[in-house]
Amino acid sequence: MTTRPIPSTQEALPVIGCGTWMGFDVAAGSAEHQRLPGVLDALFAAGGKLIDSSPMYGRAEAVTGELLAAAKQRDKAFLATKVWTSGREAGIAQMEQSFQRLRTERIDLMQVHNLVDWRTHLETLRDWKDQDRVRYLGITHYTSSAYPEVEAVLRAEKLDFLQINYSLDAREAEQRLLPLAAERGVAVIANMPFGGGSLMRRLRGKPLPGWAAEIGCASWAQLLLKFVLSHPAVTCTIPGTSRPEHMADNAAAGTGSFPDAAFWQRHAHSIET
Repeated sequence: MTTRPIPSTQEALPVIGCGTWMGFDVAAGSAEHQRLPGVLDALFAAGGKLIDSSPMYGRAEAVTGELLAAAKQRDKAFLATKVWTSGREAGIAQMEQSFQRLRTERIDLMQVHNLVDWRTHLETLRDWKDQDRVRYLGITHYTSSAYPEVEAVLRAEKLDFLQINYSLDAREAEQRLLPLAAERGVAVIANMPFGGGSLMRRLRGKPLPGWAAEIGCASWAQLLLKFVLSHPAVTCTIPGTSRPEHMADNAAAGTGSFPDAAFWQRHAHSIET
């Protein structure tokens, strides 16, 4: 799998990760839970590392920690999670709980979820980064209505990561946020690369365009992920799944070449219509 450098350290990060919203919020012993070890196996076998979670994703953090511990795979994962509450003490308590749920002594990336009380939490996270409890810190959002505030924080604060929504049918981040992240030396994790699922539902059952083979895509998922990864500011994208075969298919988009903007200008309209 292709890797791209995290600008603040130049550490190489594989371009396809795995999101855990909904897919990992499952009960132990369920059929869905029994598939999840295969999802992580498929991610790691393809060369992927990043697993993204949050305390707002129900059981996802605890399930992720359990699976990694059971398979002794913690060292293979780049673990990212979030703080999503107000107040210093509440933030510390929630993050301590994430350490416990993920069964780890160090979290690779802690993000302020949807900018909730971001000033307070970034202060705590800088202390924890100095103590090596977290390796990187960042902010997240998923809706264009928050972009002005996201931009203000990006300009004012020294961050390692920005996680933001970006997909073929949600391209507003191209206008200001992605160029600003590149300018500020901030890695970008693209969430919702399938447009929150709506884009995939619209395309399901339709034949791939003939030009998909030119860029090594054998599925709509791969084509949509290739689009996201074609932006030079994007470091990694995190399609969510609970199925091993979908994880393997997604991971294949992280290999080969990534077309330039001119290619997508020629072809994107045919997908959108």
